[in-house]
Amino acid sequence: MQKPTLQEILNIKHPIIMAPMFLVSNVAMSIAGMKKGVAACIPALNYRTLEELRAACKQLKAAKTDNGAFGFNLIVSKSNPKFEGQLEVICEEGADFIITSLGSPKTTILAAHKVGIKVFCDVVNLEHAKKVEVLKADALIAVNNEAGGHRGNIAPQKLIQELNENTSLPVISAGGVATKKDIDKMLSYGAVGVSVGSLFIASTESSVSEAYKQACVDYNADDIVMTEKISGTPCTVINTPYVQKIGTKESWLENLLNKNKSLKKWVKMIRFSIGMNAVTKAANSATYKTVWVAGPSISHTKAILPVAKIIDKLIK
Repeated sequence: MQKPTLQEILNIKHPIIMAPMFLVSNVAMSIAGMKKGVAACIPALNYRTLEELRAACKQLKAAKTDNGAFGFNLIVSKSNPKFEGQLEVICEEGADFIITSLGSPKTTILAAHKVGIKVFCDVVNLEHAKKVEVLKADALIAVNNEAGGHRGNIAPQKLIQELNENTSLPVISAGGVATKKDIDKMLSYGAVGVSVGSLFIASTESSVSEAYKQACVDYNADDIVMTEKISGTPCTVINTPYVQKIGTKESWLENLLNKNKSLKKWVKMIRFSIGMNAVTKAANSATYKTVWVAGPSISHTKAILPVAKIIDKLIK
C-alpha cells in the first residue's frame, strides 16, 4: 500500500521537518521555515512556563502559511515533570503535529487525536515502532545512527527499510541529512520525508550564543562524540576541551544508581535536570563548560545564515 508523503500528511511544500532542538528552536526560526514551505517543530521544554508555551502557540498560529506547518516536541518520560501541562496547553491552543520522545506516547496520542493534532513518534528500532503503531501513531520518526542529540544505533537505509516492511506507518528519517542529495537518498530508501536539525543551529534566528553557532562552522563530523554525561541517555556533542576533560562515560556511582530500580526514576530526573542546566548555560553564555549538542552534519555548515538561505541550499 502506498504511504502518504510528508507533504500530504502536513500540507507542506517540501518533505522537511526542522527538527526540534533544545534551546535552539524558537518561534522566529519556525515562522521563517513555514514561509519556505517546510514544517517546524519546537521542544516544549524550550519554554520555562506554560504561559510562555501558550504564547508561542498563539504566535505560530497567527503566522502560519498555506504550505507550512508547525508542531511541538514532548518528552513523554517521567524525566519531564511538565509533560501533562505542556500537552494540555498544546491541545487547547492547537498545532499541526506533536513529536514524542523518550517514553510511551499513549496519553499524547489519545489527547491529541481528540483535537485533530497528528502525533509522530521518535523510534530507534522496530520494537519501538511496533508499540507506537498499536497505539495509532500517525508516523514514525526513524532516528538513525547519524542523528544529532539523542540518536539511534541503526544505519538510515536499514532502519527505514525495516520499519517500512514491518509496519503500516509512514517513516520520516532523522539523521544524516545536510544536502538535497541526502534528502533524495532517504526518500529512495522509502522515507516519506526527513527531519533536519543540526544545520539550523548556526542560523541567524537561532536562540543560542554566537560562540555555539560559530562552533558549528569551525568543527566538523570528526569532532562529534557520544556522551552519557548529560541526560542519562547517550547524546552527541561537539568534542570541546571541556567535554574531553570530564569524559563521556558514566562514573561507577552513576552506573550503580541507574541500576537501582527503586532509585532509577529519581536519578534520571535529577541527572536530566543537571545535564540540561549545563547545556543551557553553555548555549546562552560564554563559559568554559562548553557542552554543545550537535550532529555530524555540521560538516556542511560553512557560515551563519538565515533560515531561509539554509533551506534554499537544502532544497536546491
